[in-house]
Amino acid sequence: MALSAFDDKSHSPRDRELAETLGRSGGLWKELRAHVSSRYEPVTEHWGFSGQKAGWALRLKRKQRTVLYMIPCRRYFIVAFVLGEKAVRAAHQSDLPKALLDAIDSARQYVEGRGVRVEVRNKKDLRIVVKLAAIKMAS
Repeated sequence: MALSAFDDKSHSPRDRELAETLGRSGGLWKELRAHVSSRYEPVTEHWGFSGQKAGWALRLKRKQRTVLYMIPCRRYFIVAFVLGEKAVRAAHQSDLPKALLDAIDSARQYVEGRGVRVEVRNKKDLRIVVKLAAIKMAS
């Protein structure tokens, strides 16, 4: 089973399918897209298929820099970030939850940074993602 609720390589998620899959979290999905688009403009969005294990994800980019990835799941979504070391240090100087900081610290380190995922199920989760995006983009 793929991480994303959408694992059919033949077509990216359609708006109606996405809305049905996300359910009530669809409002949070739209809110995050709107926030990133207005805060870090110009932002482009691109659906990408990363294989059978990952499925489809929506990438939000500012120019050549990826802000975040949004991965639709059933009734919630995951936001994935790749954080460079400056962003990791800045995260530790913020008021982000300890569990998230521990996840960042334990994430495997690659040349492009550390990958971390945050499940978004409610407004509190959305606020955390917005803070982490701001930290990433400021670093």
